[in-house]
Amino acid sequence: MLPLLASLLLGGCERAKQDMYDQPKYKPYAASPQFDDGLAGRTAPAGAVPQARGAFAGSSSGRLGREAVLRDQQAAQAQAIPYPIDMALLRRGQERYTIYCTPCHSRAGDGDGYIVRRGFPAPPSYHIARLRDASDRHLFEVISNGYGIMYPYGDRVEPADRWAIVAYIRALQLSQHAEAAALPAAVRARLPAGGRP
Repeated sequence: MLPLLASLLLGGCERAKQDMYDQPKYKPYAASPQFDDGLAGRTAPAGAVPQARGAFAGSSSGRLGREAVLRDQQAAQAQAIPYPIDMALLRRGQERYTIYCTPCHSRAGDGDGYIVRRGFPAPPSYHIARLRDASDRHLFEVISNGYGIMYPYGDRVEPADRWAIVAYIRALQLSQHAEAAALPAAVRARLPAGGRP
């Protein structure tokens, strides 16, 4: 009885199966008797829309219509913020920034987010000269593709929202480096008295 039980138990100790990798299949350029042209690789049917590659990569997985995808492509290729910078854009940027950026970069953009306080390496402050002088496109690319140990958000944040985040980062930078002379007189009058603009 013991040898039978041992053989049953040992039969269950088989190496981890990799069925998805080890399944029978044809490689793209392999010969195949299944098709008249003898090739395993097939071209997409007419009218098929590619997903997650080429111009439609990162287009929100097909949730958007073609017009929205094309707008996203144009926004993704812009060199500077391609939208009017108004309060709606800044509010959207603040909302997205709070969701995706605050854990590392903090609400003020100084690189002291709550996960940094728990031991994660600190990102650079947005208020250093290098990042104040960086192009809008550079900030967009870093959000899209990551930088150093920063996670890429290109597949999670739509291009329009990435540009809104860039606009909000610029507002954060301005908040720390605004010239008093550029402020309206009413705001300047409150500064010496300790008021907050």
